[in-house]
Amino acid sequence: MNEHQDGNTKDSSKTRRNNSIEDKQKKKKDTLRYNEYYNMQATFDNLYELSSQGSKFKKLYGLIVKDENILLAYRNIKSNSGSTTAGTNGHTIEYWEKKSTAELLTYVKRRLEYYIPLPVRRVEIPKPNGKMRPLGIPCIEDRIIQQCIKQVLEPICEAKFHPHSFGFRPNRGTHHAYSYLLKKVNADNKYFLVDVDIKGFFDNVNHAKLLKQIWAMGICDKKLICIIGSMLKAEIQDIGIPTKGVPQGGILSPLLSNIVLNELDWWISDQWETFETRYQYTQTSSRYAALKRASKLKEVFIVRYADDFKLICNSLRDAKRLFTATKLWLKERLDLDVSEEKSNVVDVRKRSSEFLGFRLKARRKRKTWVIGSHMTDKAFKNANLKIREAIEKIRKYPSSTAVNELNRVIAGLQDYYAPATDVSLDFSKLDARLYGCFTNRLKKRITSSGVKSEEYERRYRGYNIQRNVLKVAVYPIYAIRNKKVKQFNQQVNNYTIGGRSLIHRYLEIIDNKILNYLARNPVPTESVEYNDNRLSLYSAQRGKCIITNTPLDESLVVHRIDPLLTDGRDKYNNLMLVQPLVHKLIHINDNNTIHQLLSILKFDKKTLKKLNNYRLKVGNELIMSD
Repeated sequence: MNEHQDGNTKDSSKTRRNNSIEDKQKKKKDTLRYNEYYNMQATFDNLYELSSQGSKFKKLYGLIVKDENILLAYRNIKSNSGSTTAGTNGHTIEYWEKKSTAELLTYVKRRLEYYIPLPVRRVEIPKPNGKMRPLGIPCIEDRIIQQCIKQVLEPICEAKFHPHSFGFRPNRGTHHAYSYLLKKVNADNKYFLVDVDIKGFFDNVNHAKLLKQIWAMGICDKKLICIIGSMLKAEIQDIGIPTKGVPQGGILSPLLSNIVLNELDWWISDQWETFETRYQYTQTSSRYAALKRASKLKEVFIVRYADDFKLICNSLRDAKRLFTATKLWLKERLDLDVSEEKSNVVDVRKRSSEFLGFRLKARRKRKTWVIGSHMTDKAFKNANLKIREAIEKIRKYPSSTAVNELNRVIAGLQDYYAPATDVSLDFSKLDARLYGCFTNRLKKRITSSGVKSEEYERRYRGYNIQRNVLKVAVYPIYAIRNKKVKQFNQQVNNYTIGGRSLIHRYLEIIDNKILNYLARNPVPTESVEYNDNRLSLYSAQRGKCIITNTPLDESLVVHRIDPLLTDGRDKYNNLMLVQPLVHKLIHINDNNTIHQLLSILKFDKKTLKKLNNYRLKVGNELIMSD
């Protein structure tokens, strides 16, 4: 989903994307596992490598409609929380879960032959400032198709994107952008920031220019360009066909927005940071020193998160000139306007500057200046509102689930704003502000004791004050310490072997040959959900039978814990992988055959007990040990 509004919405949207650092880490690893499930990682790696070398890609359509790529897209969309949201045709991912793999593959390929997107559902979401934010929700089928395209385009684009663009990209996040900005001020003594606010960026992208930029990146498949052009002009319910702008809410929209502004990144970067010199210097510091001596170039660096970016300069004179030049460049090159009211030049030693929900101002420390940071006023108001809404939900619908939801809101806010140097002051103020709301609205729900989750014990060790609601310990709002965030490691990369090793070390544990066999050979009589979960289970079970803990091979069997006859389904939690003989033992009742199989498998008491649990589920009697 795109987050492309200013003000309060930016603070809230960035917070939502960072609600759980652990969830984000898990998602990074899941993405890589999924690529391996469907044997697409080598293909993506090759696209990245060729793009790095400046290759042109004229035959991408064949990769997009490849069976494995379509099934991978289904898996990625299914894992997205938005998969349960219906488009204009009323379908959600559940509609396709029951279809066969062949039906899904045939549908996607047929749609892409002469692609016409289905109408986009329009909804409006309230902003914290009281206004409404329009959002477009494509039909689930179009989301799957967009995901097919995104998977193929992303490695090509990643090879061309600027290293200091951090928004909507694999492994990067708001904290990396914030950390880079702090480094330029604290360590490199760059105190002049150019704050540029683009007016309605996502709603004003020029379609013709965007398609040319896609072509310039080496994506020269004419059929694919036509498909993307059709996506840009997808009819919006009750509005009509757009003439400009990136489709809001589309799966492909974040990647397209980065393609648009990548040109800006490199234009700024080539003014100084990546300016080519005749002599090839081995050290960046030596090159910069030579440029200062022998040129009149303006020293400037860019840090960008989506459409939110800053230019970091060495002097007020350079900052003012670059501000003027950037406004002209955006208008002439990208046909984008800048908000004069929200854009300016800031000396952070004198005034504060806001970035991604953080308010930054340098303060004197011995002989230098360092950034001190708080939540912005808008971020503080939004955090206050989010917690109040969660408290009100407990009052109206009291349950331990509602209390846990409140805890997730608090944890998400703490995780996001922890890098602020003065975050403890902000959250102490927030805690005091909410004290009356907490005690007044939940006075009938407050209990003298409460259960602390494992996460509570881990996060709040050393804090003594505890509030309990409905016998669940509520996360203390004030209990937060500043957490320094590291610079982004540019070696981390989804599309190189070395880059992946820094993210995820688990992929080599399982037998990829069997995983690829399962991906290439779906069970034709079963649903797409069944076949997709078969891959997930092989990975989750480390390639071993869940009962015997012995390695599985191509003959593995998927067992439904609750049978279809008793409303058993193909959901992940209802399936498990076992050896064929074990599966037979679960279902048969013939004593002679049971004894024959037991003599082959040689179960111990613990394994037999595990087997019996599943026999009971299917309505069979226990097997008694000799």
